Parts: sequence; C-alpha cells; structure tokens
Amino acid sequence: MAPKRVSLAEAGPVKKPSHSAPTRVRVSVRLRPYMSRDDEGKEGLCVRGTGNQSLEILNWRNTMETMSYQFDAFYGERSSQQEVYTGSVKPVLSHLLSGQNASVFAYGPTGAGKTHTMLGGAEEPGVIPRAVRDVFQMVREQSSLPASQDWEHSVSMSYLEIYNEKVLDLLEPQDQDLPIREDKDKNILIPGLTQRTIGSFSEFESHFLPASQNRTMASTKLNTRSSRSHTVLVIRVVKSQRVLPFRQLTGKLYLIDLAGSEDNRRTGNQGIRLKESGAINSSLFVLSKVVDSLNQGLARVPYRDSKLTRLLQDSLGGSAHSVMITNIAPEQKYYFDTLTALNFAAKSKQVVNKPFTRETLQAAALKRQREESAQSENAPKKRAKESHDRPAQMTDVSPTARSPPVEVCDPSVLERLLTLEKLMMGTPEKDRLNLLRTVQESRQEIKKLKEKQKELEEQALAAQSLLAESRKAAAPSLPSASSPSDETLFMNHKHPSLLRKTSTAKPKKQQAIVSPLLVLPVQPLTHAIVSCKAEQTKMKSHVPEGKENWENWETRLDSSVLQKSRDRILSLLNTGSLKELKGLQRIGDKKAKLIIGWREINGAFTQVEDLQKIEGISAKLLTSFLKANILSTIAH
Repeated sequence: MAPKRVSLAEAGPVKKPSHSAPTRVRVSVRLRPYMSRDDEGKEGLCVRGTGNQSLEILNWRNTMETMSYQFDAFYGERSSQQEVYTGSVKPVLSHLLSGQNASVFAYGPTGAGKTHTMLGGAEEPGVIPRAVRDVFQMVREQSSLPASQDWEHSVSMSYLEIYNEKVLDLLEPQDQDLPIREDKDKNILIPGLTQRTIGSFSEFESHFLPASQNRTMASTKLNTRSSRSHTVLVIRVVKSQRVLPFRQLTGKLYLIDLAGSEDNRRTGNQGIRLKESGAINSSLFVLSKVVDSLNQGLARVPYRDSKLTRLLQDSLGGSAHSVMITNIAPEQKYYFDTLTALNFAAKSKQVVNKPFTRETLQAAALKRQREESAQSENAPKKRAKESHDRPAQMTDVSPTARSPPVEVCDPSVLERLLTLEKLMMGTPEKDRLNLLRTVQESRQEIKKLKEKQKELEEQALAAQSLLAESRKAAAPSLPSASSPSDETLFMNHKHPSLLRKTSTAKPKKQQAIVSPLLVLPVQPLTHAIVSCKAEQTKMKSHVPEGKENWENWETRLDSSVLQKSRDRILSLLNTGSLKELKGLQRIGDKKAKLIIGWREINGAFTQVEDLQKIEGISAKLLTSFLKANILSTIAH
C-alpha cells in the first residue's frame, strides 16, 4: 500500500495553533523481578523501593550509604502491566482526540524488561496493545455523542525500526534507508514510510504482529532475545468535521521501544553484534546530550546528530505529552547500568514540552470547488436555452467565452484565487486600500526595472560592437609568429592600448568600456605554453603513485621531518580519543566515530594508508588528509 502524503495545497490554510500549558516529561521507574540466575555471586539486591514515587540505591563509593531518587511513579517487582499502563500511560491518550501529540518510550539497560513493558504477552499485554485498544474505545465513545454527529474519525498506523542508524519500514520490509525530513511547520516526516488505515483492534493486530517479526533480534550473554534496534510505532487519529467550517484535528501517538545500552565486556559481542552495540550506544549517548542541552537552555540542541533523537524531537522539548518508563534490574551485576539509567531519568524529568493543537481547514476550498463544478454542469442547458432564444447574438460569442470557467480552471489556481478573495473580504477598507496601493507601487517598480534592464542590454551590445572594431584595428599591428624573440614573449614593447586606432566618431566615454587587457593572444605564447606543459608532464612523472595531488611541496621537506609527521598522525589514529581525532584536519565527528569503530573491530592501524579501508574515505580524500595534517604539524 502506497504511503499517504497530503500536500499543503490540499490541506488548506492552517489556523493559529492553540497552545496548552507547558508540561514536564513524566518519568516512571519499573523494577524488574529478582532473578537468581543473574546473581551468580549471591550478592543480593542493589536497589529497592521506598514508596510509590521514591527508591534508593547503594552508594558505590560507600556501601554503608544509599542514594535516594524521586520520580512521578515507582513500580516494584510485583507491579502488573495493568498498573503501569493505568498509572502512567492512559492519562495522556485523551489528548489525541484534541489534536495534540503523545509519546511513550521505554528506556533502560539490556535485559531490564523494556520490550516486556511495551509488548507484554498473551496473558499480560503491554503498553502498545492496551493503548491501541483504548484509542479505538475512545473514538467509539466520542462518535456516539450527540455533539460528534458532524464529525468523523479515522485511525492509521506506521511502524519502523532504527537499525545501525538506518530507518527501515517494518510493515513493508525493504533494505532501504528512509530519509527523515522536516516541513515548514517543524513536523517530522519520513517520505516513503508505509501508512495503513485500521478500523479495529483486530485489524491492527493483523498488521502489527507480522511486522514485529521483522524486527532485528539476537542473543547475547545477558539476554537471549536482545533487541538490536529501536522501534517506533506511530498511531494517527484524524478527526474531521463534515460541515462548515470543515475543521480537521490530527493527533499522533508515538510508542517507542528503545534498545538497551550494552557493556561489550559482559555481553561478549563480536563482529556484527559489536557493530550493532556501537550504533545503539552512540544513539543513546546523543539522546543524553539532547536532554542536557534542553536542561541547560542551549541555543543548539543536537537532534540531528542521531536518527533516534531526530524522531524523538517532538517527544523531548517538542509539542508532545511525553511519558518515559525507565526499566531497571535489581541484581548487583547490573549496578552501574541501573545507576546510569536512574541518573538519565532524573535529568529527563526536568525537560519541559509545549503541547499545542494544530487545526486545519482542509475541506473548505474543495467543498466550494465541488459546488461550483455542480453549477457548471447545469450551465450547458442554460446556454442552449439562451441560444434558442437569441441565435444571432450567440454566433458572435467566442468559444472560450462559452466554456465554463470552473471546469477549465486549474484547481491550484482556483484555490489561490479563493484564498485571495478571503483575504480581501476579511480585510478592513483602509487596509484593503493600502494593500492595493502596495500592489500598484510594486508593478511600477517592476516596470522601471525592466526599462533599466533594457537600457543596460543596449549598452552591452554597443560595447561588444566597439570591442569587435577595436580587434579589427589591432589585427594588422600584430607581429609574425615565425620570428619570436628570446628576450620577451611580446614583440612590441608599446602598451597594448596604443596598438589600436582611435576613432573621432566614438564618444570618449565609451572608450573606457573596452578593457586594454582584452587583446588578441600573441602567437609566440604557443611555444611557451607547449614548453610549460612539457615541463609539468616531466614533473608529474616523478610523483609517486597515489600522491598525484601533492604537486611538489613534499620534495622541499626533509625526509625525517616528513616521516616524523606521519608517525604522529598514525599514533593519533591508534590511540586518539574522539575529541583528538576531530582535531585532525579533514576529520569530522562522523569520520572520527568510524575510525574508532574500525579500530575496535580490526585493531590498530599499521600505516596511515589503512584509512582507505574505512567506508567513505577515498584515495583522493586520504591524499588531502595527509597533506593538510603534515603541513599543520610542521607549522606548529
């Protein structure tokens, strides 16, 4: 099924957003039940709940002390799926029918129970099935109200995963990285993402369950079914009015299951699992930077540094009512993972979102166009009657005048005319006169600019004709090509401007237009150019293979200095941190991460030329990289 895309022209004019009060991201913490198989050393628990909204964890600096945390809700080991859903998720669903967005995402280390919280099982369904079922229930209840008789509702879904920084469609799987775009209203769009219309919960399951099997899963030492990607389920609820003024409200529900952060020393990841783990940890690190930037009020928030944060832009610091469920494990071996998750949750609850209702009047113009089209269908009958009564008058009417204007008019042009009519009709008399005066002034200014352009074109043509005449006058005074001089390339020592003949008929002002440098090339230059090219060819033949762009600058450097610079660059490639690698010339944030990832998988670089083995680094880029960094090293 092709994805549904609505153009701005079809959507109609956007009304002024109705802003709600700023809301804070609600953060809940869920503690997974204790598993003895994960507590090999029988060390016991490292965290426990102290209330419905508080918990404490051991202080790793001093085991005799504990650190306390306060959240919006805390769910202990015996809490059910129903309690988590009712207490944290269900309150935000009502905003969907008001044209506002809501977001629920599970965060935590691998093996802490995020997927169980979001999906659940047949006996205890998780957040996703419960939320979708309640969305349909709310739509049915509101549709049955007398006040909603003039409204109709539609529900659709999209399902995707972010695997190794690639956005993949799960409803119609294809090995294609979908792009992420942003429209002028700051809405995040994914062109090409499948959107399915669903009318019931059973229809949702028929699409969702097969798509869930397409998600990338694998086994690690810590989790037999570890999620290797982040998944995002989008439920769209569109509420459209069937009568004037044809309002339309659109609310989106984002249900996000994040992959867990991993310690590769304990998971034993190798090969492709190691690459997946690096992509997961990198995106979660950017997510932490986004939260820090929002809390510090920085001007730039790094949403674009990761595709995960790009999609979560509406959930963190955007216009959605957001809920984060942080899953943690109680065993001692998960202590630092649990501590990191709690610290991130504590930061996230300080993020403030600004929800608003976005309303469109998308059906008004189309409705009016249909009414005018209906009137145009009756026009031929009326014209036939008039032609019967007045045949002599109708013979003088042109064919274009007899055709109905609504049928031949382009819909986009018609819609713009209707928009302009609304603008003029809704504008006070004084403002309307000012607007007409502004339009008239703009037309006069355009007319003057056209006249000025025509005048400049005439001057340019006159200058070209003057140049042609001057070249003809200078041609007889050129020296012969058969007698070149060794002293100079030019045979005549006079200034080139003295070689042309002056004409008394030409104005003095136009003589300045012809540049004295635009003289025909003198023939002896050919010999010099040929010899110069031969010398360049000779120099290029001594350039080593793979260093064609170095020219001859390296031949002027001492070989020991050159080798020392290359050794320093190789040392930075093998031992440098992300910040140090970004300090190298021609190396940005993305390439620095690729170098670190290649180094972790394949080991140290044996030579600088090994950079060509990394994806995206060509031989030309390597040459430029060496030249820039060696010269930079020598300069310092």
